[in-house]
Amino acid sequence: MKTVAIVQARMGSTRLPGKVLKQINGLSVLGHVVDRLRRVPSIDELWIATTSKKNDDPIEDEARRLNIQVYRGSEDDVLDRYYRTAKKAGAEAVLRVTSDCPLIEPAVVEDLICLYRESGSDYASNTLERTYPRGLDAEIFSFSALETAWSQASRPYEREHVTPYLYQHPDVFRCATQRGSEDYSHYRWTLDTEEDWELIRTIFEKCRYEGPYITFEDAKVLLFHYPELNKINAHVEQKKLV
Repeated sequence: MKTVAIVQARMGSTRLPGKVLKQINGLSVLGHVVDRLRRVPSIDELWIATTSKKNDDPIEDEARRLNIQVYRGSEDDVLDRYYRTAKKAGAEAVLRVTSDCPLIEPAVVEDLICLYRESGSDYASNTLERTYPRGLDAEIFSFSALETAWSQASRPYEREHVTPYLYQHPDVFRCATQRGSEDYSHYRWTLDTEEDWELIRTIFEKCRYEGPYITFEDAKVLLFHYPELNKINAHVEQKKLV
């Protein structure tokens, strides 16, 4: 089963423009996402899916620098962008990750892929019943399920957010949920605002002594010893789907 990770990325952001090319320890945010996904044994291929707009040329340039294949398509119809990227890649299973998650955890992603394969699901994720920090989000689904969603989904939010048609139709698609052994869903490690940026930079800076690669465990231990760091972005509200 060819498993292709597709990372959606664009320069535009209402709250933090250009966030995916911000630098942390000599690597862009997108570069950190790519580096971490390369550590996942079950991923066969990695693609960046960006838009065809000229202001997203820097995304393609960065992807080429990282030696990652790129597909460029619709800005608003992200479902179409995913479908066409997956089809071009010859994917049988598609792992969806967004480019604003520089702390995405390879071990968590690998476990999710194993859950998907072993459960025989059409769709699996760690986002429907959260136990992991926001920022470790990952979803995996079959190309067949993606193709069905692409052809059937009609609401704007279904096209923009890629997967709602899948998990909102459990009568059609077999869905599985990945849960951690403890609940860390109150942590926010995604990058949407300046406050998020401050926290993520601080985590990377304070964990540097652990080595160039920061694990989920490293970050948890840090925030256990410095709980005040969680207050930096505790007030930030996640955007709603609709």
